[in-house]
Amino acid sequence: MSLIPVFASLGAGPTVLMLHDADGGHLTFASQVEVLASSGYRAVAWDMPGYGYSAPIDPYAFKGLAQRCLALVEALQCGPVTLVGHGMGAMLALEVAVRQPARVQRLVLCAGGPVLDAQARQDWLQPRLEALARGQTMEQVAQQLVPRCIGSGALPEGVRLAEHAMAQVYAGTYRRALDALARFDRGTDALSQLHMPTLLVSGALDRCMPPAALQALARVLTDARHVSLPHVGHWPQLEDPDGFDGVLLDFLATTRVLH
Repeated sequence: MSLIPVFASLGAGPTVLMLHDADGGHLTFASQVEVLASSGYRAVAWDMPGYGYSAPIDPYAFKGLAQRCLALVEALQCGPVTLVGHGMGAMLALEVAVRQPARVQRLVLCAGGPVLDAQARQDWLQPRLEALARGQTMEQVAQQLVPRCIGSGALPEGVRLAEHAMAQVYAGTYRRALDALARFDRGTDALSQLHMPTLLVSGALDRCMPPAALQALARVLTDARHVSLPHVGHWPQLEDPDGFDGVLLDFLATTRVLH
């Protein structure tokens, strides 16, 4: 069994590696893979260990996830990358950057990162854990959770893709991912040492990771900018792909990185 996670790749140019949330797999970045590839980038979207056909890890924790992510970067033979993380994937992007900052040129953190407080973490985790406790299938979990977490202006096609991607997640892996998410412990001391350009994108109506949390994170990071997309919830890249792609491409085009 390969230790290199399964991934989708398209295009040629500087590598942009996309790390999905616990709530779905690589399909949650399907639109961005095409847009980035057509804009002169090598777009890569992985399936996190235990998702899709990627081999699981044990214990399921950010250390092991970061090691698999770095193994993929090594296998891609691309030098330092731009990491784009959504939800739990944003936490993982930060973990990778803390562990190996020389391998990360830029960070894009979408609807994810350290939560404001214990209550905010509970608000994120509780509805997901309760659904699993009721013995629901992942398809049922998706049908209930996604409509509760989107914004009023969400693109219907994006909502359907979010539900479809979440329905494909293995329930056992999902529970382990949520457990790992609850244990994310990178705080101000570690994150303030990151100096790469960082874009933080929030949905103005995100109940899981409200804009205030990403604004607080932007004040910790040394080179960060924050953008909040109106009428959008927890899946900015799916609910408003045009808006998300616009700020992403602008960030990639205007940030200076060292080669």
